[in-house]
Amino acid sequence: MKKGLIVLLIATVLWTGCTKKEQPASQTSEGGAVEPGPVTLTVWCWDPNFNIYAMNEAAKVYKQINPNVTVNIIETPWDDVQQKLITSFGAGETSSLPDIVLMQDNAIQKNVVTYPGSFLALNGKVDLSQFAQYKVDVATVDGQSFGVPFDNGATATFLRRDIIEQAGLTVADFNDITWERFIELGQQVLSRTGIPMISADTTSLDFVMMMLQGSGTWFFKEDGTVNIRDNPALRRCIEIVAQMIQTGILLRAADWNEYISTINNGKVASTIQGCWIIGSITAEESQSGQWAVVNTPRFATVDSVNYSSQGGSSWMILASSKNQDAALDFLNKTFAGSVEFYGTILPSSGAIGTWLPAANSSAYSEPQPFFGGQKVYEDIVNYASKVPNVKYGVYNYEARTEVTRALESILQGTPIDTALATAHQNLEFLIQQ
Repeated sequence: MKKGLIVLLIATVLWTGCTKKEQPASQTSEGGAVEPGPVTLTVWCWDPNFNIYAMNEAAKVYKQINPNVTVNIIETPWDDVQQKLITSFGAGETSSLPDIVLMQDNAIQKNVVTYPGSFLALNGKVDLSQFAQYKVDVATVDGQSFGVPFDNGATATFLRRDIIEQAGLTVADFNDITWERFIELGQQVLSRTGIPMISADTTSLDFVMMMLQGSGTWFFKEDGTVNIRDNPALRRCIEIVAQMIQTGILLRAADWNEYISTINNGKVASTIQGCWIIGSITAEESQSGQWAVVNTPRFATVDSVNYSSQGGSSWMILASSKNQDAALDFLNKTFAGSVEFYGTILPSSGAIGTWLPAANSSAYSEPQPFFGGQKVYEDIVNYASKVPNVKYGVYNYEARTEVTRALESILQGTPIDTALATAHQNLEFLIQQ
């Protein structure tokens, strides 16, 4: 009897040990901690100076907490991220997808609605009450939240102090101004220095979107109907962009890389962009001390403010991930749980998080030598608190495509009202399909 009992006990122990080893390494224990075991979390994101840098730093922080987890970051341009998701979801083949993907905020709802069940709902798994509410809202569909908010997209005017001073201007001349005044100052800079005031990536619609959000309107109305034709704010956006091109103060770059090059190589006197552009600006160390930051222009003839937003993104966990628990623990202890982490990434990348406790980091109030000692992060956090909220809608990217086509048509001579009416009609037709 005793011998049989001992054999049974040994067999039970061996069987238990074997089955425990066969469990997924990311399985969560009763206490909520990830069980030991080698796990590789694959992450797709873009921008080496910003998102990839932040994710690398998060991986270092988490490695101290759980050395068994390795974060494999695959640089993937945003357009490629979206196309790969569409292809995989459409084919029902998700084995090649990562565990975590970075998603542009204005694309989250479209992806969640179009591909239900493809992303992990985070309610009760991440304390989303610790994030700015507007960031939580953009990733919430039917009461379920799908994104761990990351960066703040508050915009600012980033000025080459040395260039505008050559034109007899000061940084203060650009603060709290209108777009109309910005064009006048840009013409002065161009005539006196030969340098265009600003540049833009012609493949994107950043300028128009920044102007539009500053007016508190979007391509859609509150009820989701199309708001392109007979939208006075959008019409004024187009007029301003056309005027900047016609006066020569706007240098049009062929793509994103060329746009960044115009900034780093001193080909323009400024850029107006989401604050995440700081990572690209500060990458050119030779320009340290030559930059300054003021708020964003507003319209003179359309109700608007000197504050806007452009970009911003959130981390999403794929429902197909076999390492969901490890991915959750990783995000909870870094992007959703570490003041030290946010304090580390802020100075180098300008990654102003929307996790509210991050504001307790002393890094936010420190003078920044690259910007001549200006406390730029304090200023930008202040800008962010004044950005008008807009609803991007499910068909936001389709709207952007139609307005981009309209803008190019207008620049070729098509009357503004005609081009916008066509864009409006095309988008309505697309939505009804």
